Amino acid sequence: MNTSRLFHFLFQGNLVKRIALGLILGILVALVNSTIEQTFGFNLASNVGVLGQIFVKALRAVAPILIFFLVMAALANKKVGSKSNMKEIIVLYLLGTFLAAVAAVIASMLFPSEVALSVKEDVSSAPQSVTQVLLTLVLNVVDNPLNAIFKANFIGVLAWSIGLGLALRYAAETTKQVVSDFAEGISKIVHVIISFAPFGVFGLVAETLSDKGLVALGGYIHLLFVLIGTMLFTAFVLNPILVYWKIRQNPYPLVWTCVRESGVTAFFTRSSAANIPVNIALAKRLNLDEETYSVAIPLGANINMAGAAITITVLTLAAVHTLGIEISFVSAVLLSMVAALCACGASGVAGGSLLLIPLACSLFGISDDVAAQMIGVGFVIGILQDSTETALNSSTDVLFTAAVCLEEERKNNA
Repeated sequence: MNTSRLFHFLFQGNLVKRIALGLILGILVALVNSTIEQTFGFNLASNVGVLGQIFVKALRAVAPILIFFLVMAALANKKVGSKSNMKEIIVLYLLGTFLAAVAAVIASMLFPSEVALSVKEDVSSAPQSVTQVLLTLVLNVVDNPLNAIFKANFIGVLAWSIGLGLALRYAAETTKQVVSDFAEGISKIVHVIISFAPFGVFGLVAETLSDKGLVALGGYIHLLFVLIGTMLFTAFVLNPILVYWKIRQNPYPLVWTCVRESGVTAFFTRSSAANIPVNIALAKRLNLDEETYSVAIPLGANINMAGAAITITVLTLAAVHTLGIEISFVSAVLLSMVAALCACGASGVAGGSLLLIPLACSLFGISDDVAAQMIGVGFVIGILQDSTETALNSSTDVLFTAAVCLEEERKNNA
């Protein structure tokens, strides 16, 4: 392999393959590190661990400004007024996302996950009661917007971005375009940072496994099982229940069709946006109303994020369990609501659901440093997590659209 081809693979090649390579190399470095240190007196794992530290630092830096402009742009550019049955589809999208987050909370409580963190958080500042959680939430909401961005107060950032986004819906188109351009520019910066994920994963895995031992891999595997298990439960239990509520007949033929023809493709493309043409073609074959699906499916690619809600919830609670923070049921429900809201802003950004983990972690007083480490954990397991998440998100877009269209057809024929 010549130099140019090597450079292309390292920085522009398939991200999944590069992360897999970084993961394998990180494990190999952890395995041989003790031998190298004894023979040459050189701690290889500690030195390559700097790559992971730089990656985590970059994620911490970009997350607040990303959330601020992304949510503001999405709300500012939302068209006022829409087709009547779009309201039903939007309700189904949001309800499905919230229930997925609740399922993730229950799964995380039944099968708590713990992962190796390089910095042990002082949990003395963690909220001890529901009242304290709510008070902290309110105080964070009314924080100065610049201070919220500088101090990574994600709740404050989210509150101001929502407020400004709603206010700018009635602004001039040129103003909206400027906001969208800022969001697009920051998304491109995120894309550059994500392109370095294989190096970050390499450093994080090498340093973590060298320090904690290969037993740390067990935490990653357990976490992955909880994530994928919850996503499968959502796809084949929760979603069919919601579809049955709409169409009043066996939902599984429709569910299987959507999973087979949309989910499988999305699993490999790992992009809800890229899967929109597949979903539109499927909707056409199902003889759905074109006026509805032509709007609902692109909208679903932006706000229907059950998989993202599960990822945010499970990884946040993994951090909570690792740090030994006690949480109440009400706090967990509050997390579900925040995760569902965060998930709606995860669209169109590489690793979007992972980058929104700090916002959910801030509910429990977890520092952005530890939250950023959880993002790193997400990238380690992201090869399967991201593909499964996208498959769930995208197949649910066409599934819920079909459910509402079939319900409308049933009412018209009654």
